[in-house]
Amino acid sequence: MGVRVDHAVTSGTFSLDGETFDVDNNVWVVGDDSECVVIDAPHSVPAILEVVDGRKVVAIVLTHAHDDHVRVAPELAERTGAPLLLHPAEDVLWKLTHPGVPMPAPLGDGQEITVAGTTLRVLHTPGHSPGAVCLYAPALGCVFTGDTLFQGGPGATGRSHSDRPTIERSIRERLLTLPGETVVHTGHGPDTTVEAEAGNL
Repeated sequence: MGVRVDHAVTSGTFSLDGETFDVDNNVWVVGDDSECVVIDAPHSVPAILEVVDGRKVVAIVLTHAHDDHVRVAPELAERTGAPLLLHPAEDVLWKLTHPGVPMPAPLGDGQEITVAGTTLRVLHTPGHSPGAVCLYAPALGCVFTGDTLFQGGPGATGRSHSDRPTIERSIRERLLTLPGETVVHTGHGPDTTVEAEAGNL
């Protein structure tokens, strides 16, 4: 079987700036029958491993370091033997969730991660947080946007380490320049497309 995108929803909490909210997070797994890449590590290792389904995990890529996206990242890395990857600008947020745990390996703009013969290209899209990234898979016609872009518009920027003009610039310059039919797989909620979100900025 060829490369595919598998998906699960996990539930837990998001905490920042002294407030806590209940959230549902998407987990995305890209690969074939033998190997895969996991995008984000929220809430539940068993739920993620169920989607992995025994495959070799090539990498665990973290779109940003808010606790609802990285809470089980160290445990998942330990269980799978896969490297964790995170943009270095997320260090302050990583330390809030995992004090004393070393930063994951650095993720850089333009970096390419190959799994099952297909490429995920890293797009640095700051705004929701300083080191937020999206992962563009041209061959699959999709982009994984974490909390940078949702159905209905940009991710939230009302909390520490976020900035509205920055996220709008990131979306305009890095995401809306992708083909309009590109499917947007978000960190929370339903899919959308680049074309559908062009008018929601």
